Amino acid sequence: MQNLQDKFKVFEERDKEAEVGGGLKRVEKQHQAGKLTARERIERFLDHGTFVELDKLVKHTCTNFDMDKNRIPGDGVVTGHGKVDGRLIYVFAQDFTVFGGSLSLSNAQKIVKISKMAMKMGAPIIGLNDSGGARIQEGVQSLAGYADIFLLNVKASGVVPQISAIMGPCAGGAVYSPALTDFTFMVKDTSYMFVTGPDVIKTVTHEEVTKEELGGAMTHNEKSGVAHFVGDDDEHMLMMLRELLSFLPSNNMEDAPMIPTTDNAQRQEESLQELIPADPNKPYDMHELITKVVDDQHFLEVQPHYAQNMIVGFARLGGRSVGIVANQPNYLAGVLDINSSVKGARFVRFCDAFNIPIVTFVDVPGFLPGTVQEFGGIIKHGAKLLYAFSEATVPKITLITRKAYGGAYDVMSSKHIGADVNFAYPTAEIAVMGPEGAVNIIFRGDTDDIAKAERVDDYRDNFANPYRAAELGYIDEIIYPKETRFKLIQALEMTQNKSECNPPKKHGNIPL
Repeated sequence: MQNLQDKFKVFEERDKEAEVGGGLKRVEKQHQAGKLTARERIERFLDHGTFVELDKLVKHTCTNFDMDKNRIPGDGVVTGHGKVDGRLIYVFAQDFTVFGGSLSLSNAQKIVKISKMAMKMGAPIIGLNDSGGARIQEGVQSLAGYADIFLLNVKASGVVPQISAIMGPCAGGAVYSPALTDFTFMVKDTSYMFVTGPDVIKTVTHEEVTKEELGGAMTHNEKSGVAHFVGDDDEHMLMMLRELLSFLPSNNMEDAPMIPTTDNAQRQEESLQELIPADPNKPYDMHELITKVVDDQHFLEVQPHYAQNMIVGFARLGGRSVGIVANQPNYLAGVLDINSSVKGARFVRFCDAFNIPIVTFVDVPGFLPGTVQEFGGIIKHGAKLLYAFSEATVPKITLITRKAYGGAYDVMSSKHIGADVNFAYPTAEIAVMGPEGAVNIIFRGDTDDIAKAERVDDYRDNFANPYRAAELGYIDEIIYPKETRFKLIQALEMTQNKSECNPPKKHGNIPL
């Protein structure tokens, strides 16, 4: 019969066995690849000493292919909860040192368990992915595990923030859980994700492509738009993840944390008076306007490398977290196209789901013309942005800095689709189209160049300004650029207790 000390010793041995994972050789191999282990990642991500591990001793139940002779405690995923900046967070980290981090039914059940707990307790769920995919030896049981996770991702969507960090391989069915979550992080050079790998592609389509070209961090941050952030290494990416969480509430019933600031709410920024060029065709950088009006010039841009004609991201105004959506005149003149519309729509819907007010900066000449856009479905994709802004019931503040032409004026959070406060600079031009285009249509066939120049000037004086819209109440206030910060903070304070509900329904049918 074992005495008490022996029982404690057995427990300690089992505990140590679980913490070693796939063994020291495999841990060393992980480090040589420039990657941290699952436990090291959790340790660096969470507040020091707050991690509580669950299901540490779970083992797989597979008996095929002699798998019953190789059963490692934890089974390739570390799960539990801890704190980030003192707030509860649930986390799972796939352990590549154990069966290549492949998904078994047992470790899928571990992920499902903490996902359900996260929804019950109202806390974000963070997935640190580093996995070879489905555990082939388990066959359909592994696939069932993936599907169980997908279902939970969908149920948790809009209830608690879900964030995926791709910190190694992520292939096949494994990519769909990150795609269902709110934000995806990747690491330069060490992470990649794709549905089918280079070998399969070569066999089927005869295309030669490397893993990095096909699904590396920059591919998904720049070309596909699948990922939202890229880190230089594991540690850098985990710090970015902590920064993102600071802007988000823990669940859909709370507001994001207020962060006190010493940045004066009434601060005026004289340099903004000169930011918008007198020439309406001259570009300027919208980033400059954003950073100069937000608290402490701190702006966390989301998808900075993708569809750069649209800027989206998080900042604070008067200590309150806000989502910022802005056209970028510096890139494609800030025009709306397929990619920028989808990027904006997804971000607006996230903010609306989690009670984050939306501040929109408008300088848009219209939608991008051309067969590529029309054949690609710009009508349908542009409608996503229109739908998202119209559906959103959080406080919506809009500022027109310069151009707001045609249907793009309507789409960019105009008064007509439910914006609460609409500002404009004196430089704003709100019209169906630019003066030259308008005159060409109204006076079609007239070849008198002198008369045309006069008509263009006349149209610009009468229509390419904010005063017609202000007379009709579509613009609430015309403001000096230097006052932007204070006016936005005032508007946010005024709308703080906004209460608005859409008609009762199961859900709308967004044009996908």
